[in-house]
Amino acid sequence: NNSVIQNKNDIENRIKAISLIIKELKIASEKNVNINLNILKNKACKKYNVSCPPKLTDIIAAVPDDLKKILIPKLKVKPCRTASGIAIIAVMSKPHRCPHIYYTGHICVYCPGGPDSDFEYSSQSYTGYEPTSMRAIRARYDPHMQVRSRIDQLEGLGHNVEKIEFILMGGTFMSLDREYRDKFISGLHDALSGYNSKSIKESIFFSERSMYYRCIGLTIETRPDYCQVKHLREMLSYGCTRLEIGIQSIYEDVALDTNRGHTVSAACESIK
Repeated sequence: NNSVIQNKNDIENRIKAISLIIKELKIASEKNVNINLNILKNKACKKYNVSCPPKLTDIIAAVPDDLKKILIPKLKVKPCRTASGIAIIAVMSKPHRCPHIYYTGHICVYCPGGPDSDFEYSSQSYTGYEPTSMRAIRARYDPHMQVRSRIDQLEGLGHNVEKIEFILMGGTFMSLDREYRDKFISGLHDALSGYNSKSIKESIFFSERSMYYRCIGLTIETRPDYCQVKHLREMLSYGCTRLEIGIQSIYEDVALDTNRGHTVSAACESIK
């Protein structure tokens, strides 16, 4: 019983501390005075005997609706992320081998990760310790979970995520089988609309017209030999608006020595 009462008191004190922080921020805003949030947190915690300062997400969530326009910009973390009005959400496809390993016998020297690396569960082009990689691993590379968790995270930090651009990372996406690719892209768009679509076309249609979150762009990472005409047609059907082509080198000997698995002519053809 004593522990329950103590826990209840701790929660009440934390709420009081957050209320004081918001009150002080409002006063500072009205007086047009800059205030150090960390000092303010420590002051509130000391007053109400709170051992651990409240998280920024808790403070933002407690800001009243009539004060959001005034206080959220002051609390927002890294405002440059959405300064353009567009929120970038990077996602990763499942770990898979370099498409050329089956005929060259080697992975390209630029790739640190992948199923055959020491990093095991990481995507081919990444180590698994990048922020996007860690989010993807937590979501078990599920597209819907990756998008929803990132949206919740950005909103919790005070960002506007009404307009979203996806960056699809993780290796050569276009080398994966068509069924997986279609399902993955549909999952991205369905995560925005909340609609369980039956086709790529349907998922894009609802994603671009969603009331709360709209997809305004899709960037896909690919290799030159997987950026030919047939691949471009498929990427356009996914709603792709931008490409990141890993050319790496314009010299044949370098491409050969680094096990790229394609020629320079493939790179020229991809950007022709």
